Amino acid sequence: MIKIYHNNRCSKSRIGLKLLEDSGKEFQVVNYLENTPDANELKKMISMLGIKPIELVRKNESIWKENFKNKKLTDAEIIDLMVQNPKLIERPIVINGNKAVIGRPSEKIIDIL
Repeated sequence: MIKIYHNNRCSKSRIGLKLLEDSGKEFQVVNYLENTPDANELKKMISMLGIKPIELVRKNESIWKENFKNKKLTDAEIIDLMVQNPKLIERPIVINGNKAVIGRPSEKIIDIL
């Protein structure tokens, strides 16, 4: 089952959701601000994305800029920060089987459908 980690207030996330709707495929929407992935789920997503935890962080969020921007953090600390502050998680994330993408640009989503 295809899964999208979605924030309805984000235009890029809404575009990603529309692409999934238009695909005609079944998918599950996870509002990650309300249903935040735990550390293990984030680790799995990061592994599927083939990135480092810091690459999943929204660095323009005020939480990040004001509190963490210039700090030396471990991968585990960054993951914990995203669990505690889900606004820091880049979006949308789309998972299809063992493939995952961050839908920026949104065309990346089409590549895994």
